[in-house]
Amino acid sequence: MAESKFGVDPTGTEEALIERMTEPSRAVVEAVSQIDGEMMILGIAGKMGLTLGELLVRAGAKGVIGVSRFSNPADRDILERKGIRTVKCDLIDDEGLRRLPEAGHIVLMAGHKFGATGNEPLTWAMNTLLPAKVMQRFPESRIVYVSSGNVYCFKHVKAGGAVESDPVEPIGEYAQSRLGGERLVQFYSSQNGTPVVIVRLFYATELRYGIILDIAQRIWNREPVDLTMGYANQIWQGDANAYLARCFPLCESPARMLNLTGPETLSVRELAIQLGGLMGVEPVFEGEEEDTALLGNAGALFDLLGPPKVTAAEIVEWVAAWVMRGGPTLGKPTRYEARDGKF
Repeated sequence: MAESKFGVDPTGTEEALIERMTEPSRAVVEAVSQIDGEMMILGIAGKMGLTLGELLVRAGAKGVIGVSRFSNPADRDILERKGIRTVKCDLIDDEGLRRLPEAGHIVLMAGHKFGATGNEPLTWAMNTLLPAKVMQRFPESRIVYVSSGNVYCFKHVKAGGAVESDPVEPIGEYAQSRLGGERLVQFYSSQNGTPVVIVRLFYATELRYGIILDIAQRIWNREPVDLTMGYANQIWQGDANAYLARCFPLCESPARMLNLTGPETLSVRELAIQLGGLMGVEPVFEGEEEDTALLGNAGALFDLLGPPKVTAAEIVEWVAAWVMRGGPTLGKPTRYEARDGKF
């Protein structure tokens, strides 16, 4: 595989991309080495879970269990080849949940976002009911629950991103259901003494998915870039997973809350101009920037675990090269521009 100043060049092939995203740092290896027994990822077949599982294996985990409905059987085959023990389970089903193996360390990633509008009952079941069921099933485990930054109200761009103590005003049923899940996780954490970290994630990004990819594709396809949500945060998915792998010592009861995102407030307009320059295409814009946006401040996490390794500037260069080469994507636009909470 090609090398770059950032390590393995992730822009050449999908294999190189995954290699780059799942390469464990020394800090991740050290954190994983302290975990006795198997770790379990609930919802492993999502866009982040597949690479998180591989990261943990490469970091020397004593065992990784991946749980999902596995609607795409190929995902299960890939995970098994990587050394992950898979369990097919509909987590909403009480009997299926009961039969899951015990695990002292659990990452709860299962949730429902894309397609939430028009399928609100499933959205609430996955994002609110399911976390409560998991907390009741595993009261003795340490649990990292991946929630969403969408629970916050929009912040004025010049005021910086929301911190964990800021008010929550979720817009739309997806965000409301996420807050519902958080509240039930907090309730059972306090009631049962279950140590938990609730991670409010703002847009993990890679070359096949993310806001930067959405913008680059629009430019490359000569489509206008919407400026209505004019600012955003992004964090490289490899960095996001590395933080999740290191979160277990931070679990506590009552549950701890931490934001997870990149340190920079990124201008959609500036991102488009940078991407257009790299791809040799003049971007076209529509709409105007509002004074507010969905923004988070992950300073508390950085104080505990240090800053992320990959910068937004590096991601922009990688994405531009990926799009120009016709690299594969996950086919899941982020809909970052939505200000009505409808996904």
